[in-house]
Amino acid sequence: MQASDRFNINSQLEHLQAKYVGTGHADMSRFEWAVNIQRDSYASYVGHYPMLAYFAIAENESIGRERYNFMQKMLLPCGLPPEREEE
Repeated sequence: MQASDRFNINSQLEHLQAKYVGTGHADMSRFEWAVNIQRDSYASYVGHYPMLAYFAIAENESIGRERYNFMQKMLLPCGLPPEREEE
């Protein structure tokens, strides 16, 4: 692998990370990454009606109630953030 190939790969990765928030970056913590994944999943469930209907049937709830539950879970999908160590 040549130096130009490495530069090209790194520039593509930086472009991807700037374009899509969920891909993360070097300074992102594990908690932040998990929150992004959970929120993306809940947003997908709410946005795709057949998936929302599937969850509603599986949990024996109305579709509106499932939508509300997913929206509430988006607030703190992984619980409270861990305490940060001061530097």
